[in-house]
Amino acid sequence: MTKLNADILDRLKKIVGPAGYIDDPADMEPYCVSWRDGWRGDTPLVLRPASTGEVAEIVKLCAASGVPIVPQGGNTGLTGGGQPHAGGLEVVVSTARMNRIRAVDTLNDTMTVEAGVVLTTIQDKAAEIDRLFPLSLGAEGSCQIGGNLSTNAGGTQVLRYGNARNLVLGLEVVLPDGRIWNGLRGLRKDNTGFDMKQLFIGGEGTIGIITAAVLRLFPKPRESQTAFVAVPDPNAAVKLLGLMRGRLGEQVTSFELLQRSCLDFVFDSLDGHDDPLSEIHPWYVLTEVTGQGAPGSLKEPLEEALAEAIEQELVPDAVIAASGDQSKKLWAIREELAEAQKLTGVGIKHDVSVPLSRIAEFIARADLALEKAYPGIRPCGFGHVGDGNIHYNPIAPKDWDGAAFAAEREKVNRIVHDIVAEMDGSISAEHGLGRLRREEAEHYKSDVEMDMMRAVKKALDPDNIMNPGKMLRL
Repeated sequence: MTKLNADILDRLKKIVGPAGYIDDPADMEPYCVSWRDGWRGDTPLVLRPASTGEVAEIVKLCAASGVPIVPQGGNTGLTGGGQPHAGGLEVVVSTARMNRIRAVDTLNDTMTVEAGVVLTTIQDKAAEIDRLFPLSLGAEGSCQIGGNLSTNAGGTQVLRYGNARNLVLGLEVVLPDGRIWNGLRGLRKDNTGFDMKQLFIGGEGTIGIITAAVLRLFPKPRESQTAFVAVPDPNAAVKLLGLMRGRLGEQVTSFELLQRSCLDFVFDSLDGHDDPLSEIHPWYVLTEVTGQGAPGSLKEPLEEALAEAIEQELVPDAVIAASGDQSKKLWAIREELAEAQKLTGVGIKHDVSVPLSRIAEFIARADLALEKAYPGIRPCGFGHVGDGNIHYNPIAPKDWDGAAFAAEREKVNRIVHDIVAEMDGSISAEHGLGRLRREEAEHYKSDVEMDMMRAVKKALDPDNIMNPGKMLRL
């Protein structure tokens, strides 16, 4: 890395103009610190370009000067991938000002947006034209689509619509040498060689900066039903999912597993929540079914599926939301789990996936192994059962000092991730690697796979200026 000198900084400032940079330390602080888990770094300059052309000029100058770049969207990532390192040798390039919706094509069911458009803005615009953009996650009010794509974000509707990479038809990207790749093609079929956009989706800004995307839109559901369902264990939840999909097909849009301890963390630390059911159960499922039928048309099919599950002793109790407001209250419990965990104590986060058939086995084995190693550890498991993604976030025993438990991160990770690896799972299902799981990926991925990833990085970014030290080491 080359230490930034005043001349380079001045030239970068001229590219974006007075409205396009921040150099006051206090104002730059939010760009240097993550909202969770304490990732922190330093930068002498935050650049906020307003166009793809300005991004390209920034990257050209940085490439010629050997200046590393940290691309940043809404700074809502969870693995330390969007913050600069300590030392102030990198510039941050924020896409926040690149927030235009460039085009909407209702016949092609696509929307072309710039990287800095906030996710809820895209959702709202789609709704205005009677369409749905289904990517949905807790940070949707502040995360930006460029970051969502760079991390291949998941969320609560992956079961029906897939991860972020399934929702993109084309990209515009500034490469590490400053060239602009215009791949903004709204095509469902294009069999003309490598699908280059897939390199950048999930690439965490390490081989280029996504500046715009063509997104897929879907029919806006006319009908929606939400149910909060008690289950005796995760195995019953997986069986319930199979039953519901057999009865309702792809109308099962979301299927979230929640451990009782997670609910208690929400109820104990946050106001405004009520226990949805009259009795306490060890596990729950929050599920939503959507379709194109008349309002209320899915209530009876959902009731029938749940009645069958009760007969099979998969479900002891359930409630179907009686209104949109009640549905929102049920979803609020799920959405505020992250905040509740922070307020409860120090936790060690895991974003893992295993085959659906082995979810129950994973949770049981991990709970047993951690309780043996750390008596009194407080389990907290929840996630997207439909795609095998479990957020497994054990919290320190009550009698442990938080810092002492945080120091056990590597040991806890090894216990959990070894079990995941034995099940041919993944140690990062939707959050990405960043810095948090970079070494873990090296530990579990094969040498062949790591060599392929490094080959791509070296081919496109031979000088390693694009988000260096994130996702993989050269």
